[in-house]
Amino acid sequence: MQPSAIISLVPSLTELLFDLGLGDHVIGRTRFCVHPKDQIENVPIVGGTKNPRLDKIRELNPDLIIANKEENRQEDVEELEQDFDVLITEIATTEEALFAIHDIGWTCGVPEKAKTLIHDIQQEMERVPDEPVMKAAYFIWRDPWMSVGNDTYIHSVMSHWKLENVYANKARYPRTSLHELSLKKPEIILLSSEPYPFKEKHIKEVSDACPGSNIVLVNGEWFSWYGSRMQKAFRHLNVFRRAIS
Repeated sequence: MQPSAIISLVPSLTELLFDLGLGDHVIGRTRFCVHPKDQIENVPIVGGTKNPRLDKIRELNPDLIIANKEENRQEDVEELEQDFDVLITEIATTEEALFAIHDIGWTCGVPEKAKTLIHDIQQEMERVPDEPVMKAAYFIWRDPWMSVGNDTYIHSVMSHWKLENVYANKARYPRTSLHELSLKKPEIILLSSEPYPFKEKHIKEVSDACPGSNIVLVNGEWFSWYGSRMQKAFRHLNVFRRAIS
């Protein structure tokens, strides 16, 4: 039976629900669920991804809660599972992201819409420019400097667009330093807009440590948001990959 009252604790998947035509069924979201901007404002906020208001969620009494293994805390999910149906996604690769779209579409009664979206995303993935592989570093945080390891969705996106992650020998989100980065000699260094809001002023700081690298500010949503955002993100990445070669 199609759920009529859904709470999403995952920003990327909140957007997906709207793009699958399920916006009217979304009764709760986190404060980080900001897309689609023109439709999300009237949906009640139930806290953050790491600190959801369990009391508020119980008041809303959803038919389904959508969560993610990385985005949400295990203890919160386990407590919610005692009273509600919870769909837990685990997304560390682009393939797993596509599976999640399928699972959510099937669970929420819109499998054909999900199938069409998956097809459209796969088409964008097939349009990767025929450019040479580039050694790359991707930064999500500063002070301490943090990059991405081989078991993350960002790493999977980088690999598909022929950006060879110089921290691929690490797991999760390794701490590093600009000195360590300089020893890896990346051809390109990507400074993400989120979660740390890298700006133009940070380019010089990195450039001083890695004068031989091309340093670029990038939209973090291109690399870290899955769900329906993948279609738009991958279209941008195809253009971006040509531009940096």
